[in-house]
Amino acid sequence: MAVQQNKVTRSRRNNRRSHDALVADTANECSNCGELKRPHHVCAACGHYDDREIVAQADEVDLDDDAA
Repeated sequence: MAVQQNKVTRSRRNNRRSHDALVADTANECSNCGELKRPHHVCAACGHYDDREIVAQADEVDLDDDAA
């Protein structure tokens, strides 16, 4: 088992850990609908990416009409 040669000070330990902090993701505004979306991802609200419609959004389906 490894045993440290000398004590690591709080300052040196904390300096090593300074890069471990979590950073919140940035959000960009969709150019089509204005909703917030992740950069370089398709907008979940409207399905557009780079001013093109990538995912066609389906109209809301009424389940009562389909069941009959």
